[in-house]
Amino acid sequence: MADPPGSCRPCATCLLCLYSCQWITAKKEKRKGLRTTKCDCSWFLFLFCVFLFTLVWLYFAIIILNDFHNFNEFIFKQRKLWLDWSLVLLIATAVLITYSAVLLVLALCLQLCGLPLKLHWLHKTLLILTALVVAAAFTGLGIKWAEEWRSARISLQATGPFLHIGIVGGMTLLAWPLASFIYVTRNTGLKVFLLLVYCVVMIALYLAPLGITSPCIMEENQLPPKPALVGHRGAPMLAPENTLMSLHKAVDCDVQVFETDVMVSADRVPFLMHDEELTRTTNVQAVFPERAALNSTAFNWTDLEQLDAGSWFLERRPFPTVQSLSDDDRKEATKQRIPSLEQVLKAAKQSNISIMFDLRPENHSDYQSFVNATLEVILQSGIPLQQVLWLPDGFREQVKQRAPGVQQVYGRKRLQNEKEPLLHVNLPYQDMSSEEIRQYRQDNISVNLYVVNQPWLFSVLWCSGVSSVTTNACQVLKEMKHPIWLLPSSTYLMIWIVVDCASFLAILWAFLLLKKCSQRRRPVESETDVLLTKINSLMQE
Repeated sequence: MADPPGSCRPCATCLLCLYSCQWITAKKEKRKGLRTTKCDCSWFLFLFCVFLFTLVWLYFAIIILNDFHNFNEFIFKQRKLWLDWSLVLLIATAVLITYSAVLLVLALCLQLCGLPLKLHWLHKTLLILTALVVAAAFTGLGIKWAEEWRSARISLQATGPFLHIGIVGGMTLLAWPLASFIYVTRNTGLKVFLLLVYCVVMIALYLAPLGITSPCIMEENQLPPKPALVGHRGAPMLAPENTLMSLHKAVDCDVQVFETDVMVSADRVPFLMHDEELTRTTNVQAVFPERAALNSTAFNWTDLEQLDAGSWFLERRPFPTVQSLSDDDRKEATKQRIPSLEQVLKAAKQSNISIMFDLRPENHSDYQSFVNATLEVILQSGIPLQQVLWLPDGFREQVKQRAPGVQQVYGRKRLQNEKEPLLHVNLPYQDMSSEEIRQYRQDNISVNLYVVNQPWLFSVLWCSGVSSVTTNACQVLKEMKHPIWLLPSSTYLMIWIVVDCASFLAILWAFLLLKKCSQRRRPVESETDVLLTKINSLMQE
């Protein structure tokens, strides 16, 4: 094995030290006769696989950020502990991907310098732990949050063309250490195997765009109108959820529909609340400590009016945007109380905004009386009935008879033998494909998908032709005047051809250049070996 050039020896020593956790100079390494064994190659392959594994998990971690607020709420319900777990996820993922990436770069540099890949046992242990942690994360995701696998598939419609370019670029760069290894090793079988695998992978990547589909690959004049915004519990990133302040902030964001959840108090007053318990979004533990664990419907309206429904927003900071609130907004948040449905309908009427709501809990034994009490408030409020979007399935026929002007929104797809045509559907964004969205749009069925917070997801649904989206981030989506990217098919075809041709030429150049370098190095190595042999024989004599 050849020594690195004199100017590179300190760098080579540092690389060996970091990778092998031992201070071995290039000269000592040569005297010891250290070489890369088959076991070392196996550990390098394991390192490469762990890096790819953590890279895929990083992609998943970024994708599930759209829905991570739901996870935070789930943990609070289980442990009564509020924390933005997305920060924990991103920090842990960043540590794992950085560690495996640094090791991989060290290994590639050592290979290019012609030095042995002697991975230390500590690194081996940490790599195994990294693989186990990521495997556990994927397993937990599959068991507890299986719908996120569908989110990942949707994300490929937004990232597929760019992931293809990035992967082709990464595999092209890999040609340099691969060519260096092939020209150094004397194992013909291993050479053929590595070249065959590499060629198969590159051919598959070059042809991958044939299977990449995205609704955003279209002409500019084919782009559907921008989806309307539905405020999920108002504007929960700017104000405490399900409050009048949240409704007013949603109106400022040009939201067309205020989406909320309605419950009915013990004395039959409908009010806004999402959780069955009051502990997350009020100070019920301070005001009524003995009754804090009771269902929200067990409280009278006079009790509910006493609760602070805004201070928790400033204390727990459910979203990072809370930190940027103005002093006036902070003061207003502390004054928020649980609003009654009557108050919200009055505010919606004044702001000319529609209201869509669920009536909870649907499994309550007195649910029919909840429906009746809610309908009475709606009819007495004077709000135009077309501004009310009714989501609950229970006693829907009764609602149609008493308030025929109310718009009926269904939380399911249409059936084959539908007696009455659906006009509005409200579904999770994972439940509808781009093809189904286009078909519903052609049939004049309004499709609202929830919850959409990230611009990349909003862009995909925009290109698909969805009517509206329910969002926590109305202030972000409001500013979007155009999808993040939109490519005509002819432009994408040109990019595909250019990237593939550039990659092929770069790989060819890498192999030819390193072949010349290896041919020049061999005579020098042989002369050096002969000289060293003569010196050793003279010293022995």
